[in-house]
Amino acid sequence: MSDWLVLVLAMLGACAVVVVITLVRHRTAAEDEDPSETPDVIEYMTMWIGVIYAIVLGLAIAGVWEARNSAEDHVQSEAQALHEISERVRVYPPEVRDRIRGDVDAYVSYVVHTEWTKMAHDEQVTDRGTELLQTVREDVTDYQPKNDFEAQAYQPLLDQFAAADQARNARADSTGATMPPVVWWGLISGGLITIAMVFALQIRRTRRELILAGLFSATIAFMLFLIWDFDAPYGRGIAVTAEPFLSLFPNVSG
Repeated sequence: MSDWLVLVLAMLGACAVVVVITLVRHRTAAEDEDPSETPDVIEYMTMWIGVIYAIVLGLAIAGVWEARNSAEDHVQSEAQALHEISERVRVYPPEVRDRIRGDVDAYVSYVVHTEWTKMAHDEQVTDRGTELLQTVREDVTDYQPKNDFEAQAYQPLLDQFAAADQARNARADSTGATMPPVVWWGLISGGLITIAMVFALQIRRTRRELILAGLFSATIAFMLFLIWDFDAPYGRGIAVTAEPFLSLFPNVSG
């Protein structure tokens, strides 16, 4: 099922639940009940619960959005460092240069076509990807420069590989969920409490109040969906893609 279909169903379900409960409550209410006589303390509590929950939602969205941006930066850094390695080895002899570039392309191709799927489904990188990057490490570190020109390129190549390795490790650390389960319990229970407090105000069956109650519950469902979607940077609808690798290594896109 598509993530966007899940969002639509969640928002429609939230609206339907609130409207149905309102209609049922209205039918079963006592004849002498006056909806205009809501105690001031209930209105005060409802307002503050809504404000507090809005702050929590905002902090949660900011947290998962920052984590997603960091994951995107890790991918860009890794792709850029590998690209620099491929370009800087042009000063090496052809057989060494071609071997390093071939191993870099093999690693990038594996990341794009195989490891990315593994990250999306299992939230982890693969041992095979680590082995392919280790091959690039050996290519770069084991070569002994033959002249000063090659020697000047050797250390920058080591630095670029270190940057690629660090970015890969950071990418591996960011594949999992950002929000702890206890926070999710708080977000969901807080949303239910916030919506439930609407009924404490004794809303009536007028079209205006039903529409506002439905939109209010749908907005909360939409915000929770965004947090859930951003919580897995590589695995859901608005996910980080392998575009930096594909743009810098167009030969591996096929």
